[in-house]
Amino acid sequence: MKILRHLPNALTCGNLLCGCIGIIFVLQNSTWSGILFVLAAGIFDFFDGFAARVLKVSSPIGKELDSLADVVSFGVLPSVVMFQMMDAISSSSYLPFTAFSLAIFSALRLAKFNIDENQTDTFIGLPTPANAMFIASLVYLKGPWDIFISNDIFLVLITATFSFLLVSPWELFALKFKNYQWADNKVRFTFLGISVLLLAVWQLSAMPFVILLYILISLMKRWIRI
Repeated sequence: MKILRHLPNALTCGNLLCGCIGIIFVLQNSTWSGILFVLAAGIFDFFDGFAARVLKVSSPIGKELDSLADVVSFGVLPSVVMFQMMDAISSSSYLPFTAFSLAIFSALRLAKFNIDENQTDTFIGLPTPANAMFIASLVYLKGPWDIFISNDIFLVLITATFSFLLVSPWELFALKFKNYQWADNKVRFTFLGISVLLLAVWQLSAMPFVILLYILISLMKRWIRI
């Protein structure tokens, strides 16, 4: 059916819609909802590419639309989350605006991705969905870990670090399986196994640690060739 040709772009628009709604909720001081809409956007983002491959209807306009949606859902939305967190605790009127460097560097990362044909099995720099999930899930930190979101200087340092990671030259593995053999996917299986365990124990509070684990394993894979 010809209508199926439009399914990937419709899913991409769902991603964009989640980003827009998430921004509204965060601006209405429902910051806790931020990660839920980031996760929803991530689901749409996964299935639009999956649908395009299955239906064999990928197109240049679909690629551009995907990046435009990602800028909103995985760039602007986490920036607004970070802005609200900073604004709630900072005595400075200007410091919270540093949060929008996340949106700027997300746009730069996506622009680089669009012209790089080599990022298939690996990513160069932190993918924007992973960055967005880390930032948005900070609001779920509990216990001793919430020190990192109760100090505006810590939040600025986190913003600067993850802005750099978005455009860093470091390779990070992609969760794409060509087969399901342990020898070819031991890094992916290890990451997924530990991540499921962390999420089972800590629920959404585990998400920042899952993203940090992803970065750490990627760097270990690069440096010690595992």
